[in-house]
Parts: sequence; structure tokens; C-alpha cells
Amino acid sequence: MSKQARTALLKYWGYSSFRPLQEDIVDAVLAGEDTLALLPTGGGKSICFQVPSMVMEGMCLVITPLIALMKDQVQHLKKIGIPAAAIYSGMHYNEIELAYNQAVFNKLKFLYISPERLSTDRFVETVRRMKINLLAIDESHCISQWGYDFRPPYLNIADIRPYLPKAPVLALTATATPEVVEDIQEKLHFRNKNVFQTSYERKNITYSLITEADKFGILFRLFRQLKQGSGIVYVRNRKRTREIADWLSNKGISATYYHAGLEANIRDQRQQSWMRGRHKVMVSTNAFGMGIDKPDVRLVVHMDLPDSLEAYFQEAGRAGRDGHNAATYLIVSENDVKQLKSGFESAFPPMKQIKLIYEALGNYLQIPVGAGKDQSFDFDLMQFSRVYNFQLLEVFNSLRLLEKEGIIATTESMSAPSKVFVKANREDLYRFQVEELAYDSFIKFLLRNYPGILSDFVPVLEEQLAEKLGIPLQKVVDNFNKLQQLQFLHYTRRKEKPQIVMISERRDSKDIYISTANYADRKQSAAKRIQAVLDFVHNDKVCRSIQLLAYFGEKHRQRCGKCDVCIDRNKLSLSDVTFEQIQQKLLKMLSIRSYPVYEAATSVNNFPEEKVLEAIRWMLDNEQIMQDENGYIQLKDQLEIDL
Repeated sequence: MSKQARTALLKYWGYSSFRPLQEDIVDAVLAGEDTLALLPTGGGKSICFQVPSMVMEGMCLVITPLIALMKDQVQHLKKIGIPAAAIYSGMHYNEIELAYNQAVFNKLKFLYISPERLSTDRFVETVRRMKINLLAIDESHCISQWGYDFRPPYLNIADIRPYLPKAPVLALTATATPEVVEDIQEKLHFRNKNVFQTSYERKNITYSLITEADKFGILFRLFRQLKQGSGIVYVRNRKRTREIADWLSNKGISATYYHAGLEANIRDQRQQSWMRGRHKVMVSTNAFGMGIDKPDVRLVVHMDLPDSLEAYFQEAGRAGRDGHNAATYLIVSENDVKQLKSGFESAFPPMKQIKLIYEALGNYLQIPVGAGKDQSFDFDLMQFSRVYNFQLLEVFNSLRLLEKEGIIATTESMSAPSKVFVKANREDLYRFQVEELAYDSFIKFLLRNYPGILSDFVPVLEEQLAEKLGIPLQKVVDNFNKLQQLQFLHYTRRKEKPQIVMISERRDSKDIYISTANYADRKQSAAKRIQAVLDFVHNDKVCRSIQLLAYFGEKHRQRCGKCDVCIDRNKLSLSDVTFEQIQQKLLKMLSIRSYPVYEAATSVNNFPEEKVLEAIRWMLDNEQIMQDENGYIQLKDQLEIDL
């Protein structure tokens, strides 16, 4: 381990040592090795690329599809004194250009970009001039068509590797099946296979399934029993988030709700309210949770079946981050399986319908064929569906497929505030203040109160400016717009509505198609993931934890002893007296020597063989006895026997 790496870890992040496996990953990166790191949610993935990049000359290029996450990380890096920037769909052209220039002139240590950006001419032209020391790929499972969130733009990552011959690749993800692990390394052109993986086992979390029509009653009982900590309830439908939160609140359990359709400031307020403990329960769609690290989540409940075990495992894994015991419940009714299968079919609309929706989208946004590239447009999904008489779900899923293909990008209402960058140099500043006296006090206020505004885009709140200057809000906006017209500054107004970003120019609908990899292959992979969820629901013979670990290719034999399957198995059909008699005979026999199971089952006199086998299974499950690699049962060394 590089001494410089430890120094950087302490200096910038305040940690004196790395978590398990982080140190090995950092060592591999510093040695120039291509590396795949599988770390659980909350396992400190960002440290694995941020620390080594800080001790190497040059800049780290980070590729991630999560705009909210990249904005949070850039903000945090700047806060601790590390220059960083992000480029993603929906940004103003001038802001993008500034970030590119900072990267080319070595003024950044980290540049975050969305995968769609890789295929643009501007990026390809610029990346050749950047001094990149590491290529970090977050959510790397997105490169695999076998993964649960395949994104074709990720396939372009390998194309830029020739421009960065000395930069190693660090691919990061929280969940990946063995098939996806191999695919990631192949698609990213790893020079040598190199995987670091922690166990997926979370011993402090219990995964249980409850089959019950009265879901609300079960939910109430679960949270009524929760005396300490907080909880999350996941549902598939935005409308249900509010219904359930209101219902819980009326029952005396403090709850709020969250989904991507809420305005950005409301989402932020509710997230903070839950994080600070003012609300005990957050009811949410899967839009909530990414990047959330609340240590005291004691209970996570899924009211609907998830689309994949990967998604379920990540969401359930938000419980028990502090290492203390936590419980997760999947509540299932008879209708859920039908809904899951129906949702799967609607997720892949016919190609003819996708073309119709794309053509209607161009008309709705008033974009001529051949125009619109890299432009952002306000978009109301419900209004669009009503105007053109489309079903809401088919529009949503068609847009998702067009996005996967890299034709468009969708963003929810932007949570970022407005941004301003004064592009005038110091000589121009003086001349401008003399010539444009009407704006002198406004400009001076900006320069005094927004450090860095001469070198970078800085966030501004127009309402706050208006209050401090004692002028109307509209006057502030007008001043910014006028100063932008005079080419004194760049002003990017915050967007309150969801956006559609045209990644490429509008095409004739007959030229629109969805690739086999993005449609037929994805549909086949989705079908396998749906079947895995159904297998998990219907398998009441194998410990839930063992089932999940097996799905991710991890062999594990020891039951958790706490899930619904284990609790059911722990209930013996034997009477207490009968079990105690068989138990005592077995313990006496095993105190002398070990036995094969079949021999032990026939050696306990006066009891049917099936009863003895039942007792043996219970004693093994509850670790009263153990079984060696040859199948012999024997006493545990520490067991004290009172014969």
C-alpha cells in the first residue's frame, strides 16, 4: 500500500485506514491493473478510485449513469478542496465547454460524465488531449446485456481505451451474477482478469416473505413493533406511495412519501426529514435510496414484487448499514404474480408502437426532422399521453427503450439551482462597470458574495439575491438575462420540469429501430430475471439468504435461522417429550463416535426412522451437532452434554 494513498485518505476523507478489500483494490489500481470491484451498497466504492487518482499525476475520468450521484460527488469533492466537474444531458453548452477546458488544461482531478457523452464528436476530440490517470466505471453491470440494467452507451467505453493506453480501468458495481462478472471484463477489454469481491452475505439482515392478502394489516403490525430506528416501504406505483404514507400516518406511525414525479425541492425536503428522524417511515418507488446511507434503517418492506433479485437485494440492503440486526419483508398476494408477468409484457411494446410514439414526440416538442440534437425540452408525460391517446405505461416503456438505444435521454425535474459564470476578464470588468452603470451594484454584489464566479459556474438562488438586494425577483432574472445578452456572463436557469434531451437529431420514424441487443436479448434476459423472482417466491424449502447468495454465484450452506423458511423448518412436528428422548439418545451415541446419517437414523431404538431424521435435521439447523465433509454427524467441540 502506497504511503501516499494512506496520507490522502486521512487528509481528504478523515479515515486512518481502509475498509476490508478497499486496500487491495487501491493497490491493484496503483499497480496499473484493470480491476473489477464488487462491493455491497454502502461499501465505499468511490474511495477505491478517488484515493488512487489523488496520488497519481493527471485526472480520473468517471463514467456513471446516475446524474444525482455525480452531482453529489462533485459537490462533496469541491467541499473538501478537490477540483471536480460533471458533464451530463441537460447542461448548458457553455457549462459543458468550461468543464472540457478545465479538464484539458489540467485544472481538474475528477471529471464525471454520463455514458451517452462518450459517442459525441466533442468528447472524442477532447479526450485525446486530457491527461487521464484512471478510467473509473460506476454501475459497471450496465455494460452487460445479461445485467438487470443494460445500457448500450456503456459499450462505447471500450472504444476510448486506445486514447488512454496507460490508464487502468476500475469497474465498480454492487451486484452482479457470475455471467455478468465475466461479461463486464470482456466488454471493457481487460488486459487480464482481475476481480475483487466481498461476500454478499449480510448476517445482520433477515430476508423474509409473507403471503397475505391483507398487506396493509401486515404493514401496520410490522411498524407498530418497530420501537427504534427507521424504515422504508417500497412500492411500484407513485400513487400508492401517498396512499400508504397517509394511511400509516393516520394509524399513528409518522410517514412521508417520495417518488420521481415530485418537484425537486419537495423530494429534498422529504429526504432530509426522514434522514433527520422527523419521519419514521419513507414510502417510495425505487427512485429513492441511491446514495442514501442512513445507518439506523431497521426495517425494509416491499409491498410489490420487484422486477429482479438484483433490485430487491440492493433495496433490501439499505437496512442495517450500522451492522446491527435489521429485517426485510416481501409481502406477496395471489395477484402479485399476475401483475409481475403483465408488467413484463408491457415493458416491451411492439416496434410499430415505439415508432408511432417517437414520431408523436417530435411533433409534440415541435422539432423538425434533422434538428434538435443536444437540445433539452420540457416534457409532461401525462399530458403527452392524453394528447395523442397513448397508454401511459406504453409511452413510459417506449421512452425507456429509446433512451437505452442512446436516441434520447430523460431527466426528472432538476434539483440543481440556477448557475452563473462571469466570463469577462478583470480588464473587461472595470470597463463594463464604467459603461453599464445601471448594473454596477448588481455586479459588485455577485463578485463579493460568490467566490469562484470568475473561473467556474456557481449556484445562485434568485429569491435569495432579490431579498438581499431589496429588489423584485423578476428584476434579478431580467438582470441576468440582460448581462448574458451583453456577453458579460453565462446564466443557466434552473429547470423545474422533467426534460427530454435529444441525443441525436430527430429522425424519420421509419429510420428508428431498437437493436437486437436492446430489445430481443433484453427481453430474454428480463424473462430470466422475472423467473428468478418467482422461484424465490415459491421456494419455501431453502433459507432465503442461501437462495439470494446462490443467485449471485455464492455457495453457502449455513442457514440464517431467522427467515420465514428457517422459522418454519424449526417448528418440529414431534412432541417435546419425543424430541427430547431422541435428542438425548443421539447425543449419547455421538459422545462415543461419529455416525453416518443413515446409520444414526436406524440406531435410535423404539422410534420411527423418519422421526429420528427430523430430529437430526433440526439439531443440524440449530447447530447442536455438525456434519463433516464425509457426511458424518458429530458433536460440536464446545457442546457440553449433561447425560
